[in-house]
Amino acid sequence: MRLTLLALAVLLAPALAVKKQDFKECAQTSFCRRLRSIASRSEAAAAEQRAFESPYTLGSGAQTPSTSAGSWTFPLTSSLYPDISFSLRVDALEAGVVRVRADEVGSATKWRRYNETARWALLEAEPALSASASLTTADGVSTVSYGAKEDGLTLEITHSPLKIVQKRHGTPLVVFNERSLFHVEHFRSKPEPAPEAVEGAEGEGEGEGQKVLAAPETPDRSWFEAEDNDLFEERWKQWTDSKPKGPEGFSLDFSFPGSDHVFGLPEHASPLSLPSTVGEGSYYTEPYRLWNVDIFEYVADSSMALYGAVPLLHAHNKDSSVGVLNLVGSETWVDVAHTDAGVKTHWVSESGIVDFLLLPGPRPTDLFKQYAELTGPAQMPPQFATAYHQCRWNYNTQAEVIEVQDKFDEVDIPLDVTWLDIEYAEEHRYFDWDKKNFPDPVKMQDEVASKGRKMVAIVDPHVKKQDSFRIYTDSRDQDILIKKADGNNFDGWCWTGSSVWVDFFNPKSWEWWTRMFTFGVWKDSTKALFIWNDMNEPSVFDGPEITMPKDNIHVGGWEHRDVHNINGMMFHNQTQHAITVREADAKRPFVLSRSFFAGSHRYGAIWIGDNLGTWDHLAGETAVFLSNSIAGMSFVGSDVGGFFGNPSHEILVRWYQAGAFMPFFRAHAHIDTKRREPYLFDEPIRGYIRDAIRLRYQLLPTWYNAFHDAATHGYPVIWPQYAYFPEDEGGFAVDDQYYVGDSGLLFKPVVTEGATTTDVYLADNQPYYDYFSDRVFPASAKPRNVTIDTPLESFPLLVQGGHIVPSRQRVRRASTLMWQDPFSLVVALDRDGNAQGQLYLDDGEGYGFESGEYVHRALSFKSKGYAGSLASTKTGDNAADNAWAKKIAHVGVERVVVLGFRGLPSSVTVGGKEAEFEFKVANKGGESSVLVIKNPGVKVVDDWVIEIA
Repeated sequence: MRLTLLALAVLLAPALAVKKQDFKECAQTSFCRRLRSIASRSEAAAAEQRAFESPYTLGSGAQTPSTSAGSWTFPLTSSLYPDISFSLRVDALEAGVVRVRADEVGSATKWRRYNETARWALLEAEPALSASASLTTADGVSTVSYGAKEDGLTLEITHSPLKIVQKRHGTPLVVFNERSLFHVEHFRSKPEPAPEAVEGAEGEGEGEGQKVLAAPETPDRSWFEAEDNDLFEERWKQWTDSKPKGPEGFSLDFSFPGSDHVFGLPEHASPLSLPSTVGEGSYYTEPYRLWNVDIFEYVADSSMALYGAVPLLHAHNKDSSVGVLNLVGSETWVDVAHTDAGVKTHWVSESGIVDFLLLPGPRPTDLFKQYAELTGPAQMPPQFATAYHQCRWNYNTQAEVIEVQDKFDEVDIPLDVTWLDIEYAEEHRYFDWDKKNFPDPVKMQDEVASKGRKMVAIVDPHVKKQDSFRIYTDSRDQDILIKKADGNNFDGWCWTGSSVWVDFFNPKSWEWWTRMFTFGVWKDSTKALFIWNDMNEPSVFDGPEITMPKDNIHVGGWEHRDVHNINGMMFHNQTQHAITVREADAKRPFVLSRSFFAGSHRYGAIWIGDNLGTWDHLAGETAVFLSNSIAGMSFVGSDVGGFFGNPSHEILVRWYQAGAFMPFFRAHAHIDTKRREPYLFDEPIRGYIRDAIRLRYQLLPTWYNAFHDAATHGYPVIWPQYAYFPEDEGGFAVDDQYYVGDSGLLFKPVVTEGATTTDVYLADNQPYYDYFSDRVFPASAKPRNVTIDTPLESFPLLVQGGHIVPSRQRVRRASTLMWQDPFSLVVALDRDGNAQGQLYLDDGEGYGFESGEYVHRALSFKSKGYAGSLASTKTGDNAADNAWAKKIAHVGVERVVVLGFRGLPSSVTVGGKEAEFEFKVANKGGESSVLVIKNPGVKVVDDWVIEIA
């Protein structure tokens, strides 16, 4: 059986290579076809100079809405269906964010719209309301004033026709329903079939299965709704979606006046600044689709859906940034149109209530904080997870796992985590080890742990449907499985063969799943074993679009269509919780997920799926990382080397160099690829790869600072150019380079075959220093491109003037063994001779930092003419002598390198004692001055000052 399934897996891989016909386009999805066409009819009307006015108005009671502190509820009506009632609720939140919800009320049917997305995405489903917000109404416009007084924020709600404008000091930031595209399909009874009804319409082509209603009794209705054979049942290829609730889609219309760029809507392999999908000369012809799918060999530049979905959009210009978070878990398509007046977007979703939040900015940093206040900050990862991970499908035996450890040590390449793909499990029954090839899993894990390393094993959501498998029988007997539309347990096909899926929306599953990971139940696991959640979109090999039928049923009677994009996050969430609490003294978990939704950053890392080992995939990944990062998913990486294919030595070296600057750094490869562990290559290739991995380890303190900022402020671990320099218009569309946290490190991967030079964009009037040499690129009043030599062993890594970069230069076989090693500091002076930095340290594994067991130092260099001083001072309110500080009290700084110092020092002293130093004068050939201070005798836990005279 095992060999049969393995053969099936290998055969399925090429069969599932991305083919557009395997995934729907908008015209093949009835709700998208119907609702997207509202925009085309609007444009046609405008071209003919005909009125196209929204049928939605706030009802007669709108002058006196239902009110509570910070919240107002208006009756909402549509002239299309006067007998159908809606409500519109506006909340002003403490965070300066406005939330707008709309739902059908008093439906004559038994159905209701899914309204629980906020429960899973937000920290609180009902965030705190602002007690100071106020509402005034005059001349048919209700105005909400909210936020800090100096922010000047208002929300203007025009009653008839409905329009909502968010303003700052009177300037419009976001306009809802500017183009009158807002529409909600109300619940209705299924009509009796007409004699002339077309049988077998599949809606495969543009407009097929649909025609515009004449609707003589309501002239405007034909603009908003179309007759569609797929309203109550929809067929695509061999699958039928029963759609018992009928049509329940909705259309949203957001415009961003004055904005030239919009960012976000992960996950797509597209440019960071989202290009147009409609209009003359549009870059794409299909909208950006948010629909989590298992897509093999995805297209490197496409608006097609990938594995995750965060319905968050940033709009930006040099004066302002604003965000929209659309809390919808169903399939959603978004059109983007760039116009002279700004960017206009059209969102259509299949089901759920209207529930969106307007984030006011006014800068990207503010958007990051506002989003984190709503959805929570990122998880502070265990320190080992920020180092290098080695994986492939598959390490097939226990002996092979140990061999990997030994080979890395033999060639002096550090390694923190070794991964096991699906073949470790007997018949792919996750939790059950294949004892023929892994006879003593505990011994294996202990051997790996003895080197300071960890392991990760895959646990996918599909459960083998086999009576001898405890996970299956438990879940079946507890009645926590996802159901088919007929109420029976759903079964489909995945790596395990015939499989079922646990419904992780069901609270009954949570305690049970946690128990499965306890050491008493999973006896073959240890503290050194962590988890990989793959295939959690969910992937169903014999399902429509390689996923679960939309009419499957979850707890509470909700359909899978309502929660599809949230499904993977629920699995990730519960696995993360289980790993956290499996020890009495809770340790930070590490769980990698492929599928994600808004809020998934609270649970761990993601990667961008089944990439190809090609130049175009390597080149396109940076934009995907940045798009994910601004939506909270900063702990992101790709399969280094590409999951599919056998990359050349050159591209593999370039990928490792890129990987060393991915927040999540893991090599991985398909079962059919040639083995490509770094130790297998001859010199100089092995040396180039070794250098990249070792550089990651040297810079781990800088990466840890960035992860700490993500966990405390909501900042991305890697920063796109527009967020780092929000006023530099020339950099808004730059998406092939980025900054690491607040370190000033600017990295750009080399993604062109044979490249020996690479251009880097510099936006600000500061010097930039080459990290690998003494070369300096002088400050300039104008943004510029600089050219850097990039032979195969090198790549662009610059330090922006004004920053202090901490590192640990002594690389050991695992990062967990480096905690007592001394630090080095690179002080890159700005054009005024100053620099700032930080150093954050904790034990890297527990939660003691939450109670003050950490060291956080503010580093500062100030020039005084031809003299200067470097100081370290405590930051934060933790006790200076906390338990962790005491444990590392002996750890010092062994080396300080000051770049760009103006004068020739006569002395360097610390506490009145002279320190050894060397100084190299700057030359006119473009090399910076370099001051090296050796063993200054200062400790990282202390306040100190190094004086340079």
